[in-house]
Amino acid sequence: MKYSFMSFSCPEATLKEALDLAKATGYAGFEPRIDSGHGHGIEPDMPADQRREARRIMADSPVVLCCLATSVRLASRSGLSAALDAARRSIELCVDLGIPRMRVFGGPIDEGQTRGEAIDQMAGALDALSAEIGEADVCLCVETHDSWCEPEHVARVMRRCRGRHVGVNWDLMHPLLAAHADMEETFGLLRPYIRHVHIHGGTYVGGLKFLPIEGNVIDHRLALRDLMGMGYEGWLSGEWINWDRPGYLAEELNTMRRYEEELKCIR
Repeated sequence: MKYSFMSFSCPEATLKEALDLAKATGYAGFEPRIDSGHGHGIEPDMPADQRREARRIMADSPVVLCCLATSVRLASRSGLSAALDAARRSIELCVDLGIPRMRVFGGPIDEGQTRGEAIDQMAGALDALSAEIGEADVCLCVETHDSWCEPEHVARVMRRCRGRHVGVNWDLMHPLLAAHADMEETFGLLRPYIRHVHIHGGTYVGGLKFLPIEGNVIDHRLALRDLMGMGYEGWLSGEWINWDRPGYLAEELNTMRRYEEELKCIR
């Protein structure tokens, strides 16, 4: 399996520093979160000279940019035009830097807007953007998050889509904790569409708190078994938002690698 982490783990790091950190801790990928003020500098408004410099830094590192984590939200009728504009700028950045995945959100549903209308709108927006991507290698991955934690809702969006550049970013935490969805059921619904995965242990008790993957209610070992069983070739990306726990990058990766080895022995 291929592992990365999001820039929340090193918000002040430059792109080179982030790639060096990933290499030092055993990760093969890095996922920049944009519109966040993070120090990596990977943003849709990057001028041409900064994009050239980013490509040079990337070429000198074995670590790749596996996904661009945007805050684009496609469900709201009132915000759709601005969301599409933001998505197009981010897609252009992905193409320019060779980033193959782009995380998008469904986001909140407007007052008076039905779930069915929101699903139709998201599918239409994703298909329109997919058509614009054309032959480029960029997949728009809808995260199981916010108003879209229920896996059936996300699966309905996917079933409505016809564009080939559309998939799901399966965040293991939110369907389980927010929608109380069984992990096996979630996997079964989303399996045909999974193109990116977010990993992290956590709890909602007392507000969102991150916890070690091992021994957590979020069964990463089970998810890993299912992903390995389907022949998943994408990334598992750690999303730890400003988690104040020294050494966790290497420790969490070691846990996932150990799970892999155990599962290979069983198989």
